[in-house]
Amino acid sequence: MPVRGAGEPNAVQTPELIERGRQAYAQRAWKDAHASLSAAGDLDAEDLVLLAIAAYMIGHEAELLEALERAHHRYLENDDVQPAVRCAFWIGMNLAFSGEVARASGWLGRAQRLLERDGRECVEQGYLLVPLIFQHEAAGDFDAAAATAAGAAEIAERFGDSDLFALAVHGQGQMLIAGGRIADGLRLLDEAMVAVTAGEVSPIVTGLVYCGVILACQQAYELGRAREWTTALAAWCESQPDLVAFTGRCRVHRAEILQLQGAWNDALEEALDAARRLPPGQNDAAAAQAFYRQGELHRLSGAIGPAEQAYREASRYGWEPQPGLALLRLTQGRADAAAATIRRVLAETTDRSRRAALLPAFVEIMLAVGGADDAARACAELKQIADEYGSDVLRATVAQAHGEVTLARGDPATALVSLRQAGETWQHLEAPYEVARTRVLVALACWALGDDDAAALEAASARDAFERLGAGPDVGRVDALLGSEAAAHGLTAREREVLRLLAAGRSNRQIAAELVISEHTVARHVQNIFRKLDVSSRAAAGAYAFQHDLA
Repeated sequence: MPVRGAGEPNAVQTPELIERGRQAYAQRAWKDAHASLSAAGDLDAEDLVLLAIAAYMIGHEAELLEALERAHHRYLENDDVQPAVRCAFWIGMNLAFSGEVARASGWLGRAQRLLERDGRECVEQGYLLVPLIFQHEAAGDFDAAAATAAGAAEIAERFGDSDLFALAVHGQGQMLIAGGRIADGLRLLDEAMVAVTAGEVSPIVTGLVYCGVILACQQAYELGRAREWTTALAAWCESQPDLVAFTGRCRVHRAEILQLQGAWNDALEEALDAARRLPPGQNDAAAAQAFYRQGELHRLSGAIGPAEQAYREASRYGWEPQPGLALLRLTQGRADAAAATIRRVLAETTDRSRRAALLPAFVEIMLAVGGADDAARACAELKQIADEYGSDVLRATVAQAHGEVTLARGDPATALVSLRQAGETWQHLEAPYEVARTRVLVALACWALGDDDAAALEAASARDAFERLGAGPDVGRVDALLGSEAAAHGLTAREREVLRLLAAGRSNRQIAAELVISEHTVARHVQNIFRKLDVSSRAAAGAYAFQHDLA
């Protein structure tokens, strides 16, 4: 519903509508607050701010700017300069986040001029330090960015402003992490979240700090904190049924956590929902991440076409889909293309957190093309970053990569030491896919040492884990190692069960009941069977099963 101008409302209804809107706002019933305040018409400045926030929370960002601009002018009409400056600040920041740099600069410049003309000390001076944090960050001067954020936090404390304090302290933490001071940065992120989880911060700032803190934790490879705050963010979003803002980004975060925990179907649903909740132009960076996460999940499950499409969408929204696309090429047997891509991407990447995300894939691909020396150098760099960050995730990644490189160089006994360390850490982190990948490497090392029984046990355990996850390509690789019949057809054990029942004439519902799985899962298995056997119907799949003694 568009915001009405002054003079339009029914004067008799206006006070009742305004009161209803205020009450709905207090209850976080955003649709009711927006509807009532929009219908009320001639609002004072404070109620226009409430309308702006309610509009933002239900995804009407254009109305946020319109209502804030009206509030800004209404404050100025009343010679109330400081809240007018606050409105100008938020207009400018939202325009900047949307990429409208010129308009953003104009509004932030207006805010600065109004403050200078007013001449009084106020908390708004701290708010106008926030754009400078981002300017220093863009220039790569993280020390200056952190110092500016600290200055804003000091002003916030002096004036008792919880919103500015949360914004500034979490910004300072982000800049310290970016500058390599990981432990100090993480402590500040935790401090910012104290105010957020205590309910001391306004709705929009709450969402901004939640998402900023989670992103910073992920960049620092702090899995425990990322999980904790993602769970808290999800609860906050779910407590507000009308909420649209932040829900897309929340689902991207949840998809990443669920993937690591091995809940791939749930992770894919979250990533798909995130993309639906992030329409073009409203948060392209988060939309790109949603599509990239879809690509990763499709790649790991062996859905090549959907993975390609998702990576293309991520690229269209401005995110280079690496290392996922390079690893997809490796899965397709195009090792040279994978190597060319990962070399190029790593060479042009300077951010250490981003390099840490690329280096494990670089190691894997280099070993596939015989570049053991390149893989070893990448492993050494990854260890330096892990030592700097102090992250269990990176420690496990380094141990796994070191074991992989050492095994490739013909030293399985030494490799086993690193691989066992990696497996234990991944187990502690509850990362079943990484545990299974490590067990495959352990199996290879055991085979190289002549311990066939241990190798077979490790490989079989890894295969079971891959099958539970739905990691089709990995199941195929283990089957090839084990020399099982499944390797000849590319089917997992579960897919052979589904094929047997399909050949017997069972419906998807009957198969689901017999195997105690969902119809959705059965449908996915059937699609995989059609693709792997290169058939297009249930009848053709059944015929194939009888011809090859799979029924």
